[in-house]
Amino acid sequence: MSEYREIITKAVVGKGRRFTQSTHTVTSPNRPSSILGCWIINHRYDAKKRDKAVEIYGHYDINVWYSYNNNTKTEVVTETVSYTDVVKLKYRDDDDIIHDDTDIIVRVIQQPNCLECTISPNGNKIVVDVEREFVAEVIGETKLYVAIDPEGRSSDDEFEYDELDEELEDLSPDLLLDDEE
Repeated sequence: MSEYREIITKAVVGKGRRFTQSTHTVTSPNRPSSILGCWIINHRYDAKKRDKAVEIYGHYDINVWYSYNNNTKTEVVTETVSYTDVVKLKYRDDDDIIHDDTDIIVRVIQQPNCLECTISPNGNKIVVDVEREFVAEVIGETKLYVAIDPEGRSSDDEFEYDELDEELEDLSPDLLLDDEE
C-alpha cells in the first residue's frame, strides 16, 4: 500500500490585490464658489474571472456639497460613476487545478474614498479624486498529497477527555459573565 494519498479539496488557488486612484468630473447646475464637503455612498460591485485576472465592475454615488452665488447659497450635487478594475492573479499551482469551475471571492480593502475635491481651473466643474482597493481570490478544486503513517493509531492513543474536564472545572465562573451585568 502507498505511503501517500491524494486528497481533492477546494482551496485558494489564485490571489491578487489592486489599489486604484481615479479622477471623476462632476457637473453642477450652478457655478461653484467653494467646496464644503464630498462623500461617496452606495458602492456596489460584481466580479468575473477573465483568463488570469478578475474584472471588477462597480459604481458609486459621489455627493458634493458646494456653495455658489458668491458663497450665499449651498447645494448638494450627486452623480453616479462606474468603474472597471482588473486584478491580476498570481497562481500557486497551475498544474494541480482540476478544472476551470472556480469560485471568485472579492473583498474590499478600502471602500471608495474621496481624497480631494476641487473646483476645475475653468470654474464650472468639480474634480473629485477617489481611491479604492480590492483583494480577489480564486477558489478551485486542487489535489493535496498526504503522507500516511504505516503504523496507524491505536485506540489507546485517544485524547484524554477526563483531563480536559478537570481543567474546565478549575476555571472561574466570573469569566463567563455577560457584559450586561
